[in-house]
Amino acid sequence: MKIVTAIARILLGLVFAFFGSNLLFQFLPNPPMPPGVVKDFMVALGSTHYVAVIGFFQLVPGLLLIINRYVPLALTVLAAEIVNILTTHILVMHTGLFPIPILVVLLWLLVFWSVRSAFAGIFQAKA
Repeated sequence: MKIVTAIARILLGLVFAFFGSNLLFQFLPNPPMPPGVVKDFMVALGSTHYVAVIGFFQLVPGLLLIINRYVPLALTVLAAEIVNILTTHILVMHTGLFPIPILVVLLWLLVFWSVRSAFAGIFQAKA
């Protein structure tokens, strides 16, 4: 199980490090935007440089997962990113959740399960 968890952690880290660095440095060509709300949303993110913030908060936790340091912190930051990715896919793009977003969620859950003891304090009803 440790090997499966390590593979999931590294894959999750690679996905977020790759796509986060692409948001920061733009080395992949962008496909043409469909007209409408998706284009408006992406233009707003790009013109306000919010994409750079998203890229930073994907790249850094991705690197932390790859080097196996501060894994609970990386998972916490990526949880917010994953919620935003899922929300964007469902509410803005209407493209569905397969295959990458669901794969990312499954990888995240697998890595989370392996370090769940680090989150024990936040799941207590009383302090």
